[in-house]
Amino acid sequence: MKANILVVDDEPDLEDLVTQKFRRQIRDGAIAFGFARDGVEALAYLDGHRDTDMVITDINMPRMDGLTLLGKLQDGEDKLSTVIVSAYGDMANIRTAMNHGAFDFLTKPINFSDLETTIKKTIAHVAALREARERQAAAERAQALLARYFSPNLVVSLANDASALTGGRRRDIATLFTDIAGFTPLVESLDPETLTRLLGEYLALMAEIVFAHEGTVAKIIGDAMHVFVRRACRAARRGEARDRLRARARQARRGLPEGLDRARGQTRCHAHRRPRGTCDRWQFRRRTSVRLHGLRRYHQRRRAARGRQ
Repeated sequence: MKANILVVDDEPDLEDLVTQKFRRQIRDGAIAFGFARDGVEALAYLDGHRDTDMVITDINMPRMDGLTLLGKLQDGEDKLSTVIVSAYGDMANIRTAMNHGAFDFLTKPINFSDLETTIKKTIAHVAALREARERQAAAERAQALLARYFSPNLVVSLANDASALTGGRRRDIATLFTDIAGFTPLVESLDPETLTRLLGEYLALMAEIVFAHEGTVAKIIGDAMHVFVRRACRAARRGEARDRLRARARQARRGLPEGLDRARGQTRCHAHRRPRGTCDRWQFRRRTSVRLHGLRRYHQRRRAARGRQ
């Protein structure tokens, strides 16, 4: 990975010295240098080069000195790692720079071996920070994805204990199926924008109630929602959850256009609370099975008819 470094110094010959010393690394593409004469030029350079990894800056410069530049860099979102260069024995400014967030310091006249070591150390630090930010961003994306289906308490538990995702545990659960009665005619009666808004609000309200009872959204297909809830909660709480689901569904239906048959928006809930259920308790599964069986028989008849021809 190429390291992009900005050197800020008002000495005109420093650019030639740096490019000569690091000519091999520049030729190999390991390092790229940019140069500025003072803090004002440095800020302008950084605005156009967002991929800069670190800054090496002198303290005493015209227009904007190194300490002022350091302060502005630390106030930015990126907080670029900055190495301060100062005259030997200028410990007051060096201490001020370190207290204001400088990563390291060098003294003049610059020892280029020391400069090379400092660059390597700083770039390694920058790479470690970047990797940590990427891991954090990935964890936040994963947590946001989990939060779409699991209750907040369960999301926090999974985020804090990755081992919970491995293996399996046997649990008694209650299963809840819910959908909107007459959803197909409802789809045909609304424009896409209204339908999308209402369905989004409806599912969000449903998920809110599910998560409030520490449930898990197992699957969402169109208007249908399949929910798991720990059986440890009492039947009264399950009844409460079902009633609240229906109440929230009525709230979502208030956005339907006037004159539309409101019965189409009724929410149907079916609960299964036993280790084994009868067919009438599993209406979603039965309905799907009947449809698939009918399709299979239809295609079998079509194939048989083509074979007779």
